[in-house]
Amino acid sequence: MNVKAIVFDMDGTLINSLEDIAYSVNCALTEFGYNNRSIDEIKAFVGNGADMLIRRALPSEGQKDFEAVFSAYRGYYKQNLCVRTRPYEGIEELLDRLREKGISTAVVTNKNDDDAKYIAKKLLPGKIDVIVGADPGKRNKKPDPQPVLMALDMLGVSKEEAYYAGDSETDVQTAENTGMKCIGCSWGFRERAVLEKCDIIVDKAEDMISLIESGH
Repeated sequence: MNVKAIVFDMDGTLINSLEDIAYSVNCALTEFGYNNRSIDEIKAFVGNGADMLIRRALPSEGQKDFEAVFSAYRGYYKQNLCVRTRPYEGIEELLDRLREKGISTAVVTNKNDDDAKYIAKKLLPGKIDVIVGADPGKRNKKPDPQPVLMALDMLGVSKEEAYYAGDSETDVQTAENTGMKCIGCSWGFRERAVLEKCDIIVDKAEDMISLIESGH
């Protein structure tokens, strides 16, 4: 396969954002008198966008307060986008190596579009060619293929010339829905078992470099 691009998920794939997300969720829950959630609970809740994250974090009796808690979460998270969030080990080197080899990169994430672009600029400056985040009303979220196809179009690359890389069941489904080969990243927010349908599973970022260089 002549790889011309890799489309990456963001949270749990390129960056470990869990602590900042958890802190912001729990600040919002506390503000409205709800019990805090553990890191492991919040890890299981992420992946389908901030609205689903808050719906899952709220108890059943708290769904009536969803809009207010969601708004509070957005405010807290805006102030904590990059406090504890960092790229995973080897990610910066991976992105640099891909650029050296002439392979384009995109991020397609269910994170708010503005937040995703801010984080990429702050933590991975100049290393991502295209970023497509969630923008309600303008495009669908993953696992719908629409945002991935949009990113590929912006890169000028066909789905047959690109890999999709992610860490969750949402990412596996996204790749399948888009008709792309999938690289499962085992260091993220999910157990390795959810990646079994991926074409390839990598355990560290440098393994992806080896994979590309071997011509897979």
